[in-house]
Amino acid sequence: MLGGRKVLVVEDEPLVAMMVEDMLMELGCTVVGPAMQLAEGLRLAEAADFDAAVLDINLNGARSFPIADLLKERGIPFLFATGYGGGEALEGRQDPVIQKPYQMERLAEMLGTLTSGKGASA
Repeated sequence: MLGGRKVLVVEDEPLVAMMVEDMLMELGCTVVGPAMQLAEGLRLAEAADFDAAVLDINLNGARSFPIADLLKERGIPFLFATGYGGGEALEGRQDPVIQKPYQMERLAEMLGTLTSGKGASA
């Protein structure tokens, strides 16, 4: 389902970034990044070629919302990741959210839903 998909990872915690990278690779994805800071995430979101993105909401105290807005402009689906419960972290946004710690099945399900209809090998 996700084989051949390119996924941007924006995550400021190195161990968490490595874990999600491993999960994505096991699901057959190519990982773009990871970006560990807002500026790096914005640069990749603007210029890189990818099918979807996983954005940690909180990047060392900065919100990843500008990256999400840029992805919306480009028509690239994304989901936010948070270790904080509920929707408070989204500050009223209506975007998809995956809870940390990541569960591979849930990550695969959500990315599969986001990218269905985008051209990649199955």
